[in-house]
Formats: sequence, structure tokens, C-alpha cells
Amino acid sequence: MQNILVVEDDRELNEALCYALEKQGYHTSAAFSIQEAKETYQSFTGKEKLQLVIQDVNLPDGEGFTFCQWVKAQQDIPVLFLTARDLEEDVLKGYDLGAEDYITKPFSMKVLLRKIELIFKRTQPEQPGGYDDGYLKIDWERAKVMVDQKACAVTPTEFRLLKVLAENQGRLLTYEILLEQLWDCDGQFVDKHTLAVNVNRLRRKLENTEHKYISNVYGMGYQWIG
Repeated sequence: MQNILVVEDDRELNEALCYALEKQGYHTSAAFSIQEAKETYQSFTGKEKLQLVIQDVNLPDGEGFTFCQWVKAQQDIPVLFLTARDLEEDVLKGYDLGAEDYITKPFSMKVLLRKIELIFKRTQPEQPGGYDDGYLKIDWERAKVMVDQKACAVTPTEFRLLKVLAENQGRLLTYEILLEQLWDCDGQFVDKHTLAVNVNRLRRKLENTEHKYISNVYGMGYQWIG
């Protein structure tokens, strides 16, 4: 699951950002100052790491530019500025410090979420050419699926669904995200009922009592747990 640190001293906006991000399946941490942001960053140790920082420039204990510079010195992590500071020199300074993007307020939440999605696509390692856990084997390039060393026939929609889920292992994918990904498959409309039908078909084809791959998070979406 992607971990995102939101550094914003406006508590209502911080809560709104975290809520919107959590709804999309991300895990968020909130900080309201540079000092809190540093402490939160340092709390991520071992396997659990931050994948993105969303931050304001105007913060109670200094300019967010200094935190961007500090966090970049710790880890080459993507930083997205979200701020009312819209002067050209501020925007350029943000990019000079290595920011992935610089968005000025007011902003569109939908556009922000799409930009975050694109940042992860650009910055995360490319997925390998296939999936293989010894029981389930998938060749993405040739669209071939093997279950227990036997060929498994899947429809184009099922295969696209399988790819989206498996390439986002551990992340909760909401119904909205999945429907958007499957919308234009073969030019056919895919609704929530059709999505559920395809998920159930995949489960019957891939799973047994010892091998589970897709978890249904009731009322929210699906998660690949393989």
C-alpha cells in the first residue's frame, strides 16, 4: 500500500486530503508543521516507507521548501507542492528542489488524484513481465494464465481486471478506480454489477481453499492479497 505524508497546517484541508486519498486506497499520515513532518517521516522504518509527500509552502515553523530539501536529502522521494504561493519564482524554486509537481490553490481534487496516480506510475519500479507464485502464473505480454500448471481461459475483461489487481498488490482499489480502468474494454460499458460478476468468475477460476487472491472489502472495492 502506498504511504503518503500530507504536510498542511489547515486542519480541515489536511483532513479532506487524507479522506480523499484513503478513499482511493492510499495510506496517509498527517503533519501540520515542518517539525511534525520530520518526526512523522522518521517514524517510517524497515519495510514500511513513504512513497510520496504532499506539502504546503506556508507552514507555521518555516517555508515548506526547507522540508522538501531536507526530505530529499534523506530519500529520493516524490514531493508534490500544494500551495497558495503562485508566484513564478516560487513555482520554479519548487521544481528546482526536485518536486514532481506544483499545484496552486484553489485546486480540483479529481485532478490532484489523477496527478498522484501518474506520479506513482512514473516513479515506482516497472512491473515484471509476469506473475508467478508457483500455483498461479500469468504472462502479461502474451495474456496467458496458468493455474496449477494448467491453461486457464479468461475473457479480455477478466484479464484486464486481473492485471489491474495484481499490479496493485495490497492496495484497496475502489469500485470507481476499477470501473474507470475497465470502462472502454472492447468498447463495452462496465458497471458495478458487471465488475462483481467478473471478480466472481476470476475467483472461481483461480482460487481454491489453499490459494486466495482477491479480497472483497465490503462497500468499498477489491484488494489483491495473493
